[in-house]
Amino acid sequence: MRMLNKARGRRLLMIAVGLLLLWTAAALILNAFRSNMVFFFSPSQLAAGEGPRDKAFRLGGMVERGSLRRAPDGLGASFILTDTVNRVQVVYRGMLPDLFGEGQGAIAFGRMGGNGIFAAEEVLAKHDEVYMPPEVAASLKLAEAAQKGGAR
Repeated sequence: MRMLNKARGRRLLMIAVGLLLLWTAAALILNAFRSNMVFFFSPSQLAAGEGPRDKAFRLGGMVERGSLRRAPDGLGASFILTDTVNRVQVVYRGMLPDLFGEGQGAIAFGRMGGNGIFAAEEVLAKHDEVYMPPEVAASLKLAEAAQKGGAR
């Protein structure tokens, strides 16, 4: 009888250790996902104060026509991203994608500065004439609907 209790105790201990290891692995994975999660915001959401102040995030919209200013050395640019309702000035240091241009959809990854200018670390452009990032398309539709609703 004593032998049976000892074996049962070991089995229970192994199950408890296995569950503890499983819980620890799940907690580490979820923490890694949370720290690497990057949110997408539109210019209207930033104007409403929804954007983070201390974290990097993605800002998406259309590059406003006439707003693109390239640096003389070709390694930087400033431009305005808009969702047709609000606009955000973006500065970027680096090579812009080949498909980047005015009137095109773009997503910039970076941080909002205290001066109201978005400092981008990375800029992504749409893939071809037909494709637009889903986030940009959705935010443009929302902004257009809000604009029509306010014009009544």
